Amino acid sequence: MTYFPVFFDLAKQPVLVVGAGEVALRKLALLERSGAAITVVAPQIHPELEARAAAGAINLHVREFVPQDLDGMRLVIVATSRRAINRWIAKLSDSRGIPVNVVDDREASRFIVPAIIERDPVLVAVSTGGTSPVLARRLRERLETLLPAKIGEFASWLQTLRRPARRRLRDIDARRRFFEQLVDGPATARFVAGDRQGARRVAHQLLATSAGAPSAAGEVTLVGAGPGDPELLTLKALRALQDADLILHDRLVPQSILDLARRDAARISVGKAAGCVGSTQAEINSLLIEHAQQGKRVVRLKGGDPFIFGRGGEELEALAQARINFSVVPGVTAAAGCAAYAGIPLTHRNHAHSVTFVTAHTGDGREPDWRALAAPGTTVVFYMGLARVQRIAEKLMEHGAAASLPAAIVAQGTLQNQRVIAATLATIGDAGCRAHLESPALLIVGEVVSLHASLAWFNTEALRDAAQTA
Repeated sequence: MTYFPVFFDLAKQPVLVVGAGEVALRKLALLERSGAAITVVAPQIHPELEARAAAGAINLHVREFVPQDLDGMRLVIVATSRRAINRWIAKLSDSRGIPVNVVDDREASRFIVPAIIERDPVLVAVSTGGTSPVLARRLRERLETLLPAKIGEFASWLQTLRRPARRRLRDIDARRRFFEQLVDGPATARFVAGDRQGARRVAHQLLATSAGAPSAAGEVTLVGAGPGDPELLTLKALRALQDADLILHDRLVPQSILDLARRDAARISVGKAAGCVGSTQAEINSLLIEHAQQGKRVVRLKGGDPFIFGRGGEELEALAQARINFSVVPGVTAAAGCAAYAGIPLTHRNHAHSVTFVTAHTGDGREPDWRALAAPGTTVVFYMGLARVQRIAEKLMEHGAAASLPAAIVAQGTLQNQRVIAATLATIGDAGCRAHLESPALLIVGEVVSLHASLAWFNTEALRDAAQTA
């Protein structure tokens, strides 16, 4: 995050604007709505500014800027047509610790002005870090269509309920859940539709029910985070992350997905790397139960899908024995996501009539049915098998698979740094070693891998064309 997003309270605060052209006028319009005490300095003045100064809306100085103009200022916006002057003023402001924005000069600015959606008191700011104002404006336009016209009035109405909620609901978690139910429930629809009486009635009924209810029982939601790309997260998974009080996550869940969670949710990493000490399954189960018994909404965030080599079943057994409420949000499993991004269809009527998911690690050390896995017309996906690629290939060939059978390793699947190493069953071990791949990685074996070269190229080109069009 290049810029830290903040909202300044500028009511009656002294703000300096240097420049008085069309650009400065646009900034002044925003500043005036904030209630700032505005001073404008410029040698040439737009006629509209003279009228505003005459009406007492701004303090106007028709002259060149001098350093003393910065005295006592809380914020500075520089909008002259002279780059050298702009940067000089910015440096002076910076030396005094005054936040400064130089219009169309990101490097000289200490803050930037975002595109905004105003539904007072609701204010949505959209920024691209100064890289593309046009994109920020387009995003604002799209968001405008999603926000009801009365959303600001609704926010003000919710504020009137804070005092009675604080009086009736002593626990902060209970108050938060009350407002979540209010915002997510029928009260919002009624208010936005103009039925304020109906919204008020729903709110007071909900408040009475919440005040008389026992402490909320905790619950655990097992959420599949998918193979890595945050855009593969389901809407239900996103909702669970936004509502969670605590998130227990695997090591391989990327930061980009964790960033989608509620900001004040506690987070505990319970994953481990191969060969390293990490949380045991028993310890994870205990954490889930302990925090749920405290009344928290706990999300167990697992890479891929919780029920495909994610040990989700073991965790649900522990929760059921402890009589903890639970639910499951499935995710895109690694095999489906990584194969799709690599251009490898797991089934194809001309190449494979079945697909099998196999883990290279078993709890009891038993060997899989190698003969069945080596059968023709089968696609086999090996999870957690990067360190065993050579042995897996040898076992498959030993039980009848052809040495020329296509195979591929997909590492960091669905991410920007995804790598696909395609070879044959006889050569995939050496090819993987030479590539120095890192986990997470999948091994895919079967005739469908032969389609990788053509389909992956098409997929890459399509993504590139889409990005250029955007």
